[in-house]
Amino acid sequence: MSDQMSEPVASSQELAAEVTTDEQARVERAAEVAGESGPLQSVRRNEVLSAMLRNVGLVVVLILLAIIGTLTSDNFLTSDNLRNILVSSSVIGVVVVGMTFVIIGGGIDLSVGALVALASVWATTVATQDYGAAAMVACALLVGVGAGLVNGVLIAYGRLVPFIVTLAMLVSARGLAAKMADNRTQIVRVQTVIDIARKDVIGVPMLVVILAVVVAAGWVVLNRTTFGRRTFAIGGNPEAARLAGIDVRRHTASLYMLSGLCCGIAAVMLMARTTTGSSTHGNLYELDAIASVIIGGTLLSGGKGTLIGSILGVLVFQTITNIFILNNLATEVQMIAKGLIIVAAVLLQSRTTREAKT
Repeated sequence: MSDQMSEPVASSQELAAEVTTDEQARVERAAEVAGESGPLQSVRRNEVLSAMLRNVGLVVVLILLAIIGTLTSDNFLTSDNLRNILVSSSVIGVVVVGMTFVIIGGGIDLSVGALVALASVWATTVATQDYGAAAMVACALLVGVGAGLVNGVLIAYGRLVPFIVTLAMLVSARGLAAKMADNRTQIVRVQTVIDIARKDVIGVPMLVVILAVVVAAGWVVLNRTTFGRRTFAIGGNPEAARLAGIDVRRHTASLYMLSGLCCGIAAVMLMARTTTGSSTHGNLYELDAIASVIIGGTLLSGGKGTLIGSILGVLVFQTITNIFILNNLATEVQMIAKGLIIVAAVLLQSRTTREAKT
């Protein structure tokens, strides 16, 4: 009797499982069709096309700047000068990678320059250098990640405004760096660290290779992983992301840790290039980083941006700075020009966003 009763029960369970499987398959097929031809896919295509056009525009700007540089200085197109532009772009470029993630995620990090300084000072103390190059590199990375974690926890779990938190970190990190170094410049004595800036890889400066590796890794994470998709989702609409099951607070904290990690890498590169650790390192890096990200097309409100565009923005800024230096223009003129470029980029972003909504 029990055997006869168990058979219908088993059959009903199997039938329910088949129905559930068929329904799931139907939903997945519908999602695929919607993804291939629906309005969401059209929006994605438009965004990709817009990003490509923006990047092409930045390339055109670089070409125009190269023409201007060639007309105003005979030294612009020399191999040494072009190499100098790439090397100068490499350090700030690594910082920009982290800044791009933070801004796409709806945040801002004003402390990047100070974190570079703090990491460089901490990694070049006598006690740290006595343990060799590995200890110096590890120290710089840990300092950057640790400071980024403090920023992230205060912003995500303390519910404080990113502008205020990172501004406070900027001041505190600079002060701590100056205190540790006793307002002196610390000399790098480990040759292995110095060689990072002096050696080439197949004719390409190692600093540029490091930038390329960081950008490639960042691009894959941003565009091909769940972490990247969640970053866009949180930046676009954090409440919707939370309702979708994303741990917004933990992800936000991880974004600032990533920014700190990039600052640590940049500190190692800067130590190698200057052979020093100083509390003045990374001065105004936050300005250059934010400006490069904005010029690259990343929205300050978050939810939209490209890493390639940010790097092109870095090259634009560094090329402009190089042209100014070759023509002996004052630093004040450079700062005014950068400020005007930032304002113009934000105005263009605002106009583009309004047109897209209408």
